[in-house]
Amino acid sequence: MIKVNNKNLCYYGNFTSQIQIARVKNIPNLNFERVVFPGDRLLFEAAPEAQLEVYVSKTGREILLNKISCDRLCVNEGISTYQVSSQTRSN
Repeated sequence: MIKVNNKNLCYYGNFTSQIQIARVKNIPNLNFERVVFPGDRLLFEAAPEAQLEVYVSKTGREILLNKISCDRLCVNEGISTYQVSSQTRSN
């Protein structure tokens, strides 16, 4: 596991055909939000207890697609292979 300043280096890839919004919201004083286009990959630093929330926008409102513990997104020797399928979870 690669650590930077007591944080883990994390990887997320958008393997869907939809534009996604990735946020870490459960860590105080951390404002992390990125737009992830289809086929894009994202490297970021996060505390092990952080959770990445992935949203898509449909008809003007955001829908939570997935909530992923950042300890599952850690970069080890290579790139994490965690992927979100193109199917969205119904809310």
